[in-house]
Amino acid sequence: MRCIVVREHGGWDRLLLEERPIPTPAPGQVRLRMRAIGLNHLDTWVRRGVPGHTFPLPLVTSSDGSGVVDAVGGQVAQVREGDEVVVLPGVSCGACEACQSGRDHLCRRYEILGEGRDGTAAEYVCVPAANVAPKPAGMAFEQAASVCLVFQTAWNMLARRAELRAGETVLVHAGLSGVGSAAVQIGKALGARVIATAGGAEKCRRVRALGADVVIDYQATDFVAEVRALTGKAGVEVVFEHVGEATFAGSLKCLARGGRVVTCGATTGGDVAVSLHQVFFKSLSILGSTMGSKGDLRQVLRMFEQGTFRAVLDRVLPMAEVAEAHRLLESRAAMGKLVLAVGSL
Repeated sequence: MRCIVVREHGGWDRLLLEERPIPTPAPGQVRLRMRAIGLNHLDTWVRRGVPGHTFPLPLVTSSDGSGVVDAVGGQVAQVREGDEVVVLPGVSCGACEACQSGRDHLCRRYEILGEGRDGTAAEYVCVPAANVAPKPAGMAFEQAASVCLVFQTAWNMLARRAELRAGETVLVHAGLSGVGSAAVQIGKALGARVIATAGGAEKCRRVRALGADVVIDYQATDFVAEVRALTGKAGVEVVFEHVGEATFAGSLKCLARGGRVVTCGATTGGDVAVSLHQVFFKSLSILGSTMGSKGDLRQVLRMFEQGTFRAVLDRVLPMAEVAEAHRLLESRAAMGKLVLAVGSL
């Protein structure tokens, strides 16, 4: 079978298309014949490397995917051959207090596919049976492969960590990015007023189509001044952060008294300056968030089936064009999610 492997960190040329034997599922695992592979910014960090973090190279990349179960290991009862499924990207021990209380993403042995262990970028993949869920009815494999990691992350950020409530206002940065487009839709589903940012008129138009109440073109105007004007200088209750150095100081300025900023990433860098005077005088909360629970993700997948949410795809490329997909991600040229199609054998 073919798979996409990173053996050493670096540029796009470090994405290797290799041949490996088709794996055999161990007890408790299922094997998927993959149909589509979803890409995230995490894939680019794994390829480039992150200072101070060690990845277990060589590593099969990618965390998201969809396919058909074609083999089932021993001790598996809830999944059958022929099931059309999506991959749940977080793997935990299943036995600790965090796992058994529905907070599996806080398990001390938690790993993300494609980051801490081999991921989904292969024609065949073996994963724990707990890491597959039924593909939402009516969704194409390419759509289903594009939603799990970003919606799981955004749901945990807004519904769990920030506890966004109906009637509040949330500012979502980069509303057409993977996690941003999920946050726009989740914010509306939770009953909030959504202000989003995007770069350029076309991206702004697409974010409005996702349901954002107001979209600010950050390339043309100062988002802090716009938010203050839109809220009568009061500010927003929640800021959805994942950009980092380029926006974080402005995000704090956008918060109302008692406001919460929740962050899952730092695509422009993580070294930010924070004034504690600003934090305690305005009673602000700064919340970190990584991934989310499998239970919440299963609920989100049901909401796709009910039509509450929709996938935001930019394009589908063949596996052999994974380097082009990374280029599009890093240049911010994509208007939605990027997916690799897995060809027939």
